[in-house]
Amino acid sequence: MVGLVVISHSRVLADGVAELARAMGVGQAVVEPAGGDSEGGLGTSVELVEQAIEAAQRGDGVVLLADLGSSVLTAKMVVDEAAAEVRAGGGGGEVVLADAPLVEGAVAAASMAATGADLQTVVTAAESAYAHRKT
Repeated sequence: MVGLVVISHSRVLADGVAELARAMGVGQAVVEPAGGDSEGGLGTSVELVEQAIEAAQRGDGVVLLADLGSSVLTAKMVVDEAAAEVRAGGGGGEVVLADAPLVEGAVAAASMAATGADLQTVVTAAESAYAHRKT
């Protein structure tokens, strides 16, 4: 199963989005939060993101969803590191950053991941959330 990691500057926001996504993934989707800095303040932490990826990894890859600014940069750095590790023959599955709105993307991705869809299909579901108009 594809895992998901929600990256936010706020631990509370990441926890809340992960909770909502898990519920929309009917309890089947693996969604881990990585919010705030390592001391519990606002910010992002590479270590917290890496821990969340490890917890979410089930062998079929992990989709990252990030809120803005440095959380996107942190996610991109972790994706590059994971790709280098895979190229070097290291363990772990592919890690991909979805270009998606945080909440809507996480819910769409969790719903799709819960069906057992592959990594690219889950990423596509997350990114399709940009098309969900509210008016």
